[in-house]
Amino acid sequence: MSWAGRLFDARKTLPRMMLLIASGVGYLLVICGTQQPPTGPQWVLAGLAFGSGLLLHRRQPINLLVQTVLFAISLIVLDDPTISQVGTAWALGELAFWAPRQAWVGAGTGLVAAVYLAFGLPGSDVSLTEQLVGLATSLGLPVLIGTVGRTTHELGLQAARRAESEQRAARADERAAIARELHDVVAHHIASVVLRVGVARHVLPGLDPKVTDVFDDVHRTGTEALTDLRRLVAVLRDPDGVRGDASLTAIEPSALPAALAGAVEKARLAGVIVEAEIDPAVGGLDAVRGLAVLRLTQEALTNVAKHAGPAATASLTVAMTGSDLTWGVTDDGGHPLSGPRDVPVGGGHGLTGMRERVEVLGGVLTAGPDGKGWRVSTVLPG
Repeated sequence: MSWAGRLFDARKTLPRMMLLIASGVGYLLVICGTQQPPTGPQWVLAGLAFGSGLLLHRRQPINLLVQTVLFAISLIVLDDPTISQVGTAWALGELAFWAPRQAWVGAGTGLVAAVYLAFGLPGSDVSLTEQLVGLATSLGLPVLIGTVGRTTHELGLQAARRAESEQRAARADERAAIARELHDVVAHHIASVVLRVGVARHVLPGLDPKVTDVFDDVHRTGTEALTDLRRLVAVLRDPDGVRGDASLTAIEPSALPAALAGAVEKARLAGVIVEAEIDPAVGGLDAVRGLAVLRLTQEALTNVAKHAGPAATASLTVAMTGSDLTWGVTDDGGHPLSGPRDVPVGGGHGLTGMRERVEVLGGVLTAGPDGKGWRVSTVLPG
């Protein structure tokens, strides 16, 4: 924020205080110094005004009371009470910036006016009209500036809340559209696949056991995908309603080793040779990191089957080092099905999603060529 913006921000009281002190010191040294050097009482009262303003710049009512007392003393003992007069006007403006109700501003204005009428008006050589006009200006200008600053600040907050509300509504509409698409198109097709595979298992007699195993795996995978889709649709339609449901965002820690073994088995059924080293201690992970490890493993092994081919050999490592989790998947390159894999890190949506998931948990995902194959790894801090 620029200096001008800070000066008119109701919350930024210190910049205005520093500007006031600099102006006051300049007045004493330059203007007063060219006519008559400041007296000792002037320096003392000015120092008290500056010091109290600096200490109380966030306690506007108390600051106004202190500055008004100093103003009264200056009117009695000094020939030139300008410093205290300006300090009181500044404190009144700060009160107008801050005041939750106009009654505060009215009371503060009345207090300053009463002090001036009691101690400044009697014995003055200036006409009554000029004094009253000067008093109205000294009180009205800071109140006007403070009120405008406070009103501007409140309008800015209202505009920010309105924009945030509109953004939330737009995001809700977007989520609803995605949820409809997932439910009406994707989930429908997956349900159809699951149904047809289930029918095929029963209407095709005498199948080779290996074919039956494939049918069973496709049916099981499709059913799980359909369940995940329904959960995702529920999250998209009502994120607040499911936020506390751990089944949508986490996995039971004790079930993590079995879930990782299931992901490995699925990759093996797809033809990938997987050598897995899974530390049993991962069963003690928290639910959030446990889910992240499972999703990273599923995505990485799927990428191996997709890019290196079903004849590839992959190595999965999941180990605990103290409270940190070390995870990695490496493959030997196999027989690529989709061309060279030496693409920039983050070039696919899968890697992007993996990286975002890791970064949320404070880790850094490393992905790139490893010999003839590919390696993806990370350390999730405890």
